[in-house]
Amino acid sequence: MAAPSPRPREVLAPSPEAGRRVATSSSSRGGLLWRLRDKPPRLGLFEIGPGHELHRLTCMMQAGLWAAVQVSIDHPLLGFELGTLAGPAFAWLRHSLGLAEKDYQASLGPGGPYLQFLSTSKSKASFFLSHDQRFFLKTQRRKEVRALLAHLPRYVQHLRRHPHSLLARLLGVHSLRVAQGKKKYFIIMQSVFYPASRISERYDIKGCEVSRWVDPAPEGSPLILVLKDLNFQGKIIYLGPQRSWLLRQMELDTTFLRELNVLDYSLLVAFHCRHKDERGPGSSLVLRTARSVQGVQSQDEPGAQNRRLLPEAPNALHILDGPEQRYFLGLVDLATVYGLRKRLEHLWKTLRYPGRTFSTVSPARYARRLYQWVEAHTE
Repeated sequence: MAAPSPRPREVLAPSPEAGRRVATSSSSRGGLLWRLRDKPPRLGLFEIGPGHELHRLTCMMQAGLWAAVQVSIDHPLLGFELGTLAGPAFAWLRHSLGLAEKDYQASLGPGGPYLQFLSTSKSKASFFLSHDQRFFLKTQRRKEVRALLAHLPRYVQHLRRHPHSLLARLLGVHSLRVAQGKKKYFIIMQSVFYPASRISERYDIKGCEVSRWVDPAPEGSPLILVLKDLNFQGKIIYLGPQRSWLLRQMELDTTFLRELNVLDYSLLVAFHCRHKDERGPGSSLVLRTARSVQGVQSQDEPGAQNRRLLPEAPNALHILDGPEQRYFLGLVDLATVYGLRKRLEHLWKTLRYPGRTFSTVSPARYARRLYQWVEAHTE
């Protein structure tokens, strides 16, 4: 299947009657607002129920996304418009992952409320998870969306060349306008931390020290926060033979991001303790091999593509197994360009934090430093 030209054309999709039904049914539910879930798969997550300040927004996102993947739409508008940008390109990316449109629709549509987690990010973006935690949604500024769409052809090309890349898999970019109000933009990507039921620790790594500490949740608290670089001190990612693959892929991916002139991206890392019955080679080497060679095809040799034998698990592209631990790894936040504003910020931070490392550096230095962090924290 040939990859379509990812031109940032915006297509408006009206929301279906299901959107009205979910808003009505959810508003009639009882229970505490912003109730913290204590079920293992939802530790540290809040269900966005009625009364939550983002409830109306997420209901419109759900209803609009449900309609956006319908083959035919004949429902009237319900007071808002959802725009799909570069739709054919993202449809091709979803297809390349083997993601059925019906499954995508079921996860993102009005089948259950979105979840909001406690973000440690300093940005003003809102972060959501689909009700099954399979997909991650994040609001974006207009200039960030422009950068993503400008880089989209090269992003698609990179994934074709390196199907097992650590780059987060972007699945959609959308706009949302309520009545005559200002447009909001958001992206959808495959969640790096999925399945999350047995993840014990999560980290957002940038390879620097300034503002890279998060106060951990109190002992015994059900909250699971995404920690940062300084919280990772003293820890090692034990990969064994997989380490050489990871270092090569980090080199390929950070080189690509450097060429895009972007910085401030993060390596997400999570720990999952493997049970004894999960530490073997897998139930079927044939099935694992077949899974590892499927997906986007390239004219490059398999060695140049840096493929690996994928684990027998959902979200296998972001999972790397060590002897004792399973690790979730992915590069996210790929839309910050090193322009004039970031250059001035670099100059100010150089004066403000002499002798310390911070995130706002040139793309070449940023890429090299993050690679060196992985090299130093893996065995």
